[in-house]
Amino acid sequence: MVFTSVRVAVRRTRILPKWVRRADAAAGRAVNRRHTHPHVDAFWSRLTGFADNGVLWWTLAGVLAVTRRRRASVRGLLSLLGASALTNLIAKQVFGGDRPLLADVPIGRRLAKHPTTPSFPSGHSASAAAFATGVALEQPRIGAAIAPVALGVGYSRMHTGAHWLSDVVGGLALGAAVAGVGALVVPPRPGTPEAPKPTGVDRRLPASSDGAGLFIVVNRASGTSVVRADPLPVIAERLPAAEVHVLEEDESPREAVRAALARRDRPRILGACGGDGSVAAVAHEAVAAGLPLLVVPGGTFNHFARTAGAASVDLAIDALQRGEGVRADVAELAFGDDDPITVLNAASVGIYPDFVAVREQLEERWGKWLAAIVAASRVLRRSEPVTVVVNGRRARVWTLFVGVGRNDPGTAAPLQRRRLDGGVLDVRILHAESRARAVASLAFGRRTSAVLRALRLLPRRIESFTAESLDVVVRPRQGQPPGFAHDGEVAIAAPAEAAAAYPAPGYRTTVRIAPEVLDVYRPATGGAEAEGPGGR
Repeated sequence: MVFTSVRVAVRRTRILPKWVRRADAAAGRAVNRRHTHPHVDAFWSRLTGFADNGVLWWTLAGVLAVTRRRRASVRGLLSLLGASALTNLIAKQVFGGDRPLLADVPIGRRLAKHPTTPSFPSGHSASAAAFATGVALEQPRIGAAIAPVALGVGYSRMHTGAHWLSDVVGGLALGAAVAGVGALVVPPRPGTPEAPKPTGVDRRLPASSDGAGLFIVVNRASGTSVVRADPLPVIAERLPAAEVHVLEEDESPREAVRAALARRDRPRILGACGGDGSVAAVAHEAVAAGLPLLVVPGGTFNHFARTAGAASVDLAIDALQRGEGVRADVAELAFGDDDPITVLNAASVGIYPDFVAVREQLEERWGKWLAAIVAASRVLRRSEPVTVVVNGRRARVWTLFVGVGRNDPGTAAPLQRRRLDGGVLDVRILHAESRARAVASLAFGRRTSAVLRALRLLPRRIESFTAESLDVVVRPRQGQPPGFAHDGEVAIAAPAEAAAAYPAPGYRTTVRIAPEVLDVYRPATGGAEAEGPGGR
């Protein structure tokens, strides 16, 4: 034990510069020399004790959860767990270091049980910074309120003689960095989901105060990776006359809607509660039947619902009850001579469909977030660029994205559309570069893209242009037909035997814009300035 203590102390002197050790000594003397009231000493001792094993942060997470700030609660806890594991299992073993001498610490401040683990970095400080930063990414104001508590926990480690100043600073930096990396993997949605400015011409749609005439498909398999209130009680309370169809395990939204439309008492309004894939399937039938579409957010990301201003169940129902809507563009994706598929947000071929395919295989066992991390890792190791011919021009690319409507020019991949109208496709081509840059482009979103761009992790060659239609020929990779994706799901994975139907040049795909063909309910305010749940 003595040998180990000497070894970690020597390691600390080798790793930390002299000026850091001098700053530690000066800060320690300044804290220990300052005379404080016994009640103040007791406060810092109790605060650091409350933070032991993360009890303080788990308590705050529970408060956030019961006050319907579940995303902030979950992100804070996941950041805390990641920082704690990295600190205790790796960082302390690599850096080590001796603790401050108890002889220098006033007796009234000393902890009942002085820690014996390596000193650098401070685990309490890392957990505090990780939780506060994680919460701030989702709820900036709440994160700002928690920040002083996190800093107080860090100081309490110095006040009680458990850590040096460098230990605390290192822990705070490590914890904040872990939360930041988490934001790259899973982009946050700070505060109320941002609703794009209302686009398109407002349109009066059939209003239904109690849900009469509405047939709504609910996919409970969507959005299981996020914590949210069950939408069904709200739908039942506010739309008691609506026909709510909860999908069976192997039932598709399209089958359920087609069965309802085949009846003599067919619905006059179609609805979808689920992720973007489920909404797109119902939207396809709504366009074909000429019926308006009610979108209720029930998935993980709800890209289309947010663009339509339906950031919550209540906002969507408000629009239905008031008959507020807009006519939206969609895209049509056709593989060869097959019937087209309706696309609401984006279609793609290349590394992104590879990523989605692997994620879907793993998410039932691991959950969507962990499955996404594993999928990105596998794609990083295994995927190869794909050769495409776009409107007669050949290119070797990581991914070809085709978004519906003009999108933010700083976004590598337009997965969430910014407009409901516009009449164009927004094409992004990520030319072949390093695998790391290609996988970095999977962390979508304007905020994430800005961070990745600053770190020079985004692909340098991102070609972008707009078009009304696109003709794409995809060459098979290693003899395998390509995978296609749209709206967050693998839409088409052509069987190997289909190669005979599309010889030498490759697999032919067409994407075209279908302007103003879908009537969708949207609050007249765009969802950003609505009165609140139910307008009450």
